[in-house]
Amino acid sequence: MKKYALIFFLIMFLIGTDTLLISPLLPTLTELYNIPSNISGWMVSAYALGYALFALISGPISDGKDKKRIMLYGFIGFAVSTLLCGFATNFTLMISFRFLAGVSASFVTPQVWGSIPVIAPKNGIVKLMGYTSAGLAVSQLVGVPIGSYLATVSWQMPFFVISLVSVLVGLVIYFLLPSLNSTSQKTGNSSFLHIYGQILKNKKALSYLVAYFMFQTGNFCVITFIGSWFTRDFSLGLSSVGTAMIGIGTGNLIGTLFGNKLIQKWGIPKSLFIGLITLIFVYLVIPFSHSALFATIGLAVVFLVNGFIFPLFMTTLQSTTTTARSTVSSLSNAAMYAGTTVGGIVGGLLFTRFPGFFGIAYFTILTYLVVLVIYKMSGIFKKTSITASKKEE
Repeated sequence: MKKYALIFFLIMFLIGTDTLLISPLLPTLTELYNIPSNISGWMVSAYALGYALFALISGPISDGKDKKRIMLYGFIGFAVSTLLCGFATNFTLMISFRFLAGVSASFVTPQVWGSIPVIAPKNGIVKLMGYTSAGLAVSQLVGVPIGSYLATVSWQMPFFVISLVSVLVGLVIYFLLPSLNSTSQKTGNSSFLHIYGQILKNKKALSYLVAYFMFQTGNFCVITFIGSWFTRDFSLGLSSVGTAMIGIGTGNLIGTLFGNKLIQKWGIPKSLFIGLITLIFVYLVIPFSHSALFATIGLAVVFLVNGFIFPLFMTTLQSTTTTARSTVSSLSNAAMYAGTTVGGIVGGLLFTRFPGFFGIAYFTILTYLVVLVIYKMSGIFKKTSITASKKEE
């Protein structure tokens, strides 16, 4: 399982870095393309939209087939489209190439999440998901700041480097990852309509997908405009934003790596409830930050909790089915990137119309309250559910 953990970590690190790469570059690219700030979020949303749309296709294609092969095809497209972003001389080209990068990524990450419940023992699923999620956390700790530093040399450089690393990770997958045929999932010969018909009848899966969409809408509304907030209100340059992101990403990494111990102690329902309540409280305070240091500390706490509860979302989603895990994984990623799309668009409007970070932070609080209501209605917070969860852990 350690070999899978390392490979999955690398995959998620690369995808996570590319997903968030535009965030610290927004001020630079906004000026370069001479576009208003209220539409700059589309450079994030285009990637997310491409992913969200084509994840609806990648899931049914993956169920019952070799996930390794699909990963490799996805990485080829990912490397090429990311390379092209470095040659985008105008806003339209950047939007187009980011869309293609999102399409390619939609055929990669669902294979990871769909493989975990198959290759890991039941009591090791949350743990392996935590290590895999650490790839996303480290991408914020190391990948995004490195992108910021590379951008001080040239704004194209981060895209060129990620494209090169994509080729290297593709080679790792080819030589070290065995074939991952989903022999236990008898959906290979099923039609798209049949597979989606199963999901549509699964009320719990649908409710968890909506909750995940709402969570990521608020989450990426924040992530997308951290760099812009620090630049506008605290006058930080690219390298300083990168340094702040290291501090913020450290919190995410800690929560991802060590949160599993608390989850084992509290159980999934209680851990999810405490995590969401904590996030709401911290977001109430963050907009009152009067310095970049205080804002960085507050956001580090936010991302620590994010790292703690992210595997819980994926675990609860995967628990809703045993026959269409790749499809559920794809839909969860589609929900995430749909949330990223909405978050980027809404965030642009809120950032320009409200002072500081008030509009974005309080909008995020509203999305998390919706998440709490959805999970409560699903019955996950009932005493019997909490007891059962502890037994499983």
